[in-house]
Amino acid sequence: MKITPPLIVHVIHRLDFGGLENGLVNLLNTMPTQRYRHAIVCLTAYTDFAKRIARNDVELIALNKKPGKDLSCYWRFARTLWRLKPAIVHTRNLGTLDMQFVARACGVRGRVHGEHGWDVYDLNGQNPKYLRLRRFASRVVQHYVAMSRDLADYLVRDVRVPSKRITQIYSGVDCTRFHARAEGDKAPWPAGFVPRDGCVIGTVGRMEPVKNTLVLVRAFAQLIDAVPGSRDRLRLVLVGTGPLQTSIEATIAQTGIRDLVWLAGGRNDVPDLVRQFDVFVLPSLNEGISNTLLEAMASGVPVIAGRVGGNPEIVRDGETGALYNVADERELTTILRRYIDNRSLRIRQGARARSVVEQHHSLDSMVNAYLQVYDSVCARR
Repeated sequence: MKITPPLIVHVIHRLDFGGLENGLVNLLNTMPTQRYRHAIVCLTAYTDFAKRIARNDVELIALNKKPGKDLSCYWRFARTLWRLKPAIVHTRNLGTLDMQFVARACGVRGRVHGEHGWDVYDLNGQNPKYLRLRRFASRVVQHYVAMSRDLADYLVRDVRVPSKRITQIYSGVDCTRFHARAEGDKAPWPAGFVPRDGCVIGTVGRMEPVKNTLVLVRAFAQLIDAVPGSRDRLRLVLVGTGPLQTSIEATIAQTGIRDLVWLAGGRNDVPDLVRQFDVFVLPSLNEGISNTLLEAMASGVPVIAGRVGGNPEIVRDGETGALYNVADERELTTILRRYIDNRSLRIRQGARARSVVEQHHSLDSMVNAYLQVYDSVCARR
């Protein structure tokens, strides 16, 4: 008799372009189909990003949550759980944490919560209201997955979760999909955007406050003003959309760099874009472990990131890229200048970045770690 694999319900805020969402899709696409079945519950909605799910057995559910406290959303989630009868509910980040109480009330015996990063309104996890919620929820969450050692330490130190209930799992990267630039690769820029000897600085991410994209725009503008002849060869590429896009466009216009910046929007060809970058910048105010940072490294691109959250755990300062103080815009400009003036540095650090990802951040190691967590939680039921 064929045994039906246990079902995991993954709860996220919205399935759209983003690091957390990309990591979830990678996990589902790579996990053996005979081990677990999956469904994704989006508190709000899902977009065409869902087309990246390669499996045809993953049910997508949108609860269409209204802004603020939408009490009817809890009821819709409860009805969904009663219908699906999952073995495990896996929530991710603060915005979905309260759904753990619904899962407990509905009798779901396997309850996992993932901490992937920080909200702009709670960059260090010290907001009293949210900290109380996290501590209260720790009574119903059976096991935690932390994306970085920094987040795992926070759960122990501030949320008071016993370390035995926490597993730290780094994001994994598809090193086949994200690979270094090859001779003859066609760059997907708009025609004539990048000159033959051009140097492209790029980033990928949602245009929202925590991602701090405006700082990168201002640093690039300072670079153009400071470096003679830079207009002829430097270009900035911003991949992603979000609520701050209008402000970013205004800053680009005000600083006189409109012809040097490409706002690429949401893209399905991110690997093709990233491998054509000469330098990747992650200007976020805080991060857990950034998928886009790891993907840039897998693409053989040196990375510059703020010295926050989990970034120092994966960026080897001076070896695979550089770290800077996120509050110091001038430091970012200074570091960028170092890279645009030194092609051999970019090539050397990019190659080392690729090697580090291959050795320590593979998809297989990530999937195996999650399987161990899910198996352990199911065994305790």
